[in-house]
Amino acid sequence: MIKSTIPVLPSLDLDETIAYYTRLGFKVWSRHDGDYAILARESQEMHFFLMGHLDPSESFFGCYWRVDDAEAFHAELAASGLQNLHPIEDKPWGMREFAIIDPHGNLIRIGQELE
Repeated sequence: MIKSTIPVLPSLDLDETIAYYTRLGFKVWSRHDGDYAILARESQEMHFFLMGHLDPSESFFGCYWRVDDAEAFHAELAASGLQNLHPIEDKPWGMREFAIIDPHGNLIRIGQELE
């Protein structure tokens, strides 16, 4: 039985990745041999692996975070001065969502179901 799905995303520099996601409220749960890190916020995990040949402008990696309140989370991220924060939009597939792009080109789409 599947208990959860956890994204595994590339990083050019794990220290930079950790610093970025710490600003988003994540904490380091585990770090292995300098080439793998597990970060967590509340009950959510994200895994990152070192990928030294990644071109962030050509990255096709990403994941989706479902949240209870997209507007409140967007405001929290905006208040932190986060770069690459896209505006909130209501999508035709029934989600209110926005996106961020981390320093290594990973697309994080964030949304909640429309009522």
